[in-house]
Amino acid sequence: MLVHPQFDPVALQLGPVAIHWYGLMYLLAFVLAWLVGRRLIARGVTRLTRRDLEDVLFYGILGVVLGGRLGYVLFYKPAYYLGHPLEIFAVWEGGMSFHGGLIGVIVVLLLFAWRRGYHAFEVGDFVVPMVPLGLAAGRMGNFINGELWGRVTDVPWGMVFPAARDGLARHPSQLYQFALEGLLLFAIVWWVARRPRRLGTVSGTFLVGYGVLRFVAEFTREPDSFLGLLAGGLSMGQWLSVPMIIAGALVLGWAARQPRPVPTAIP
Repeated sequence: MLVHPQFDPVALQLGPVAIHWYGLMYLLAFVLAWLVGRRLIARGVTRLTRRDLEDVLFYGILGVVLGGRLGYVLFYKPAYYLGHPLEIFAVWEGGMSFHGGLIGVIVVLLLFAWRRGYHAFEVGDFVVPMVPLGLAAGRMGNFINGELWGRVTDVPWGMVFPAARDGLARHPSQLYQFALEGLLLFAIVWWVARRPRRLGTVSGTFLVGYGVLRFVAEFTREPDSFLGLLAGGLSMGQWLSVPMIIAGALVLGWAARQPRPVPTAIP
């Protein structure tokens, strides 16, 4: 079996300033999103401009942080934070939810689309190809930090995570999610985006794709210790993915009824 290498969480020390790997992964996610957005604009597959891209990224970051934190509070530890409301703001102590961040991003992008006069799915189809590579960077950050490890396993590539403090080999589920929710999902969404398609198709594909891939990956991921497995033997991540899959299917159904495909495709 393998042993997690226990990377130093500090990537670079500049005097009193410590630059952490996780912070670098967030920066990498932002840069990758900017590069993908620039390419979409350069290829003429969207009416959004470079100024729109900058604003979308700014609002998106706000949506991720606020939605991710509130989602964690409401979905995972509502009783605890009800008794300790001031700790809701202690984001430096950790605790973010992807599904909450997604809701936050959807809210801010709906406001952005309304203010700029774009159709909501026009903005959504532009934004979602930027997301998977950012997710990949985040999962790599989880692996470097040796957190969010997988369930106990006897597969040859099982890995001991010292932070788990049990000496048992576990699935390196962070790497599974890096490959599935990051690289594979990006390939799927990009393939759809580069073909003539109806409005909303890219957004619906992302919702279904992420929901399904996250649902599958959760079978190898250790459930949160304070929650365990819920109804049906499923984790909270799986239950939160179910409405995401349903919403994506509804969006794809709506897109299929649109009059004609978007004519421009990425070469």
